[in-house]
Amino acid sequence: MLLNEFLLLGAALFAIGVYGVLVRRNGVMVLMSIELILNAVNINLVAFGALHHTVVGQIFALFVITIAAAEVGVGLAIVLMLYRNRASIDLDQLDAMRG
Repeated sequence: MLLNEFLLLGAALFAIGVYGVLVRRNGVMVLMSIELILNAVNINLVAFGALHHTVVGQIFALFVITIAAAEVGVGLAIVLMLYRNRASIDLDQLDAMRG
């Protein structure tokens, strides 16, 4: 397969993820959109690593996956505390938590 096909797939996933972050109000959907963005980056890293015949892209992709797992843990904790305090996971209510 050509590099252009992987870059097009990565760009499509990135665009869908950015659209989801900007439009969605649900906290879980925003976290899923951020994961789509990170997966698009992983596809590009692995594609460029394969183009240059190195494993550097795969190593960086593993680092991104590790950071994404930590981000999901912290993000879900924030969403659960928001639900526990407000009985809703609507992100528009986050501005009411300013102190």
